[in-house]
Amino acid sequence: MPDGWTWDETLFAGTAAHYTRGRLPYAPELAPVLARALRLDGTGRLLDLGCGPGTLALRLAPLFAETVGVDPDPGMIEEARRLSVAADRTVWLRARAEELPAGLGTFDVAVFGQSFHWMDRPSVAATVRELLRPGGALVHVADLKGGEAAGETRWPRVPYGDVARLVKEYLGPVRRAGRGLLPRGTPGGEAKVFREAGFLGPERYVVPGAGELERGEDDVVARVFSLSSSAPGLFGHRVDEFEAELRELLRACSPEGCFAERAPDTEVFVWRTP
Repeated sequence: MPDGWTWDETLFAGTAAHYTRGRLPYAPELAPVLARALRLDGTGRLLDLGCGPGTLALRLAPLFAETVGVDPDPGMIEEARRLSVAADRTVWLRARAEELPAGLGTFDVAVFGQSFHWMDRPSVAATVRELLRPGGALVHVADLKGGEAAGETRWPRVPYGDVARLVKEYLGPVRRAGRGLLPRGTPGGEAKVFREAGFLGPERYVVPGAGELERGEDDVVARVFSLSSSAPGLFGHRVDEFEAELRELLRACSPEGCFAERAPDTEVFVWRTP
């Protein structure tokens, strides 16, 4: 959990409806890479903590007999249930990772998809260690930070620098997070936390992203509203005003409403239980 920041339920208020459309996809071969690394064969149980609308859990669910997704945001859980209507082997629970209900049983794999930094990390890592069966694995998944690709594209790239400046005009110069502020951003150093909880590793995998994507104006707006730092709830009564100005900015960059954006590679760390 970020230093000096206290969890509150408004962190992702209003983002769920934008998340699936706005967020860039994980690498296409992520599931096959994990299936090989963990020898997954459709049996066993998966726990996804901070599952959001099921982005990662639904990708991996076919590799397990049962998948349990946990998220504290009611909108995220509602959206996950909607998206998984045909997935009868998934269970969605609204809860913080720090306050898991009793009776969940044990799991073969626990996964964090860009969510661990919002949690009380030592406590959650220790809890996951207890929930994993002997020989189980904790998997930490994130976009690999690397910047935009160079070279010519058919459409302009998304002007994220200008978008960030617009967000600051409305929300202030320090990154917002629910009712709090993150002057130093979110924490890193996951390896130290996992080792102190008793995990072994890690094994690192980099899975190539989907390459250049064509993104529409609505996709870019959805991405902005999918972020905790620019969640719709943060703008209050000015949310429509902000969206109108955001769209005006995007149309000035691309009158056709089309943009080029590189899907990031996916970085995976696998930690094993003894």
